[in-house]
Amino acid sequence: MTPNRRTILTALGIGLATTACGTNRTTGATPVCVLTPEGTEGPYYVDTAPVRTDIRDNRPGVPLTLRITVLDATSCTPLPTATVDIWHADAHGAYSGITDTTNFLRGTQPTDSTGTATFTTIFPGWYDNRTVHVHVKVRLATREIHTGQLYFDDELTRTIATVAPYADRAEPRTRNTEDFLFRRGNTVVPTSGSTATGYRAEITLGVQR
Repeated sequence: MTPNRRTILTALGIGLATTACGTNRTTGATPVCVLTPEGTEGPYYVDTAPVRTDIRDNRPGVPLTLRITVLDATSCTPLPTATVDIWHADAHGAYSGITDTTNFLRGTQPTDSTGTATFTTIFPGWYDNRTVHVHVKVRLATREIHTGQLYFDDELTRTIATVAPYADRAEPRTRNTEDFLFRRGNTVVPTSGSTATGYRAEITLGVQR
């Protein structure tokens, strides 16, 4: 049986409270992580995503490696007991698991000893009135400690939109500044790479004990 998020939550203990973020370290001072606002879960979440690193399921698109690190917000030390869920639209703006039993571009993982979960996916597509984004949810045991959305630089998404299969879209692309949810909590993920070789994106999420 393929494990999913429900089957691994029972193996993880420790409860932490609220939100997520990037980090800010000051030399000579106690490390402090900067908390970011919570985001909406949206209508496309399902709680049976399979436990896996590669979530592509053969969906076409520009390769993306997404590395998410979860830290304690006060000490900025890694949390190796968290569970990270991600889900996002495919290159044509479609989500899996809503009207069928597919699981493409959905996955969950426990963080490793460094507090990190790394997913192999594709660069997300867009749909009506939403900018390009990845949904993320972080849990400890069965407790949800953060729900948010990760965004990408508009110039990067403009570049992605010029290559197949994204260039086939007739739907106009919504920019970050035009997206009402982006304006509430604009967590832009630092990203490097190219359309030819793929991209690598890294973000740190902090939670408070």
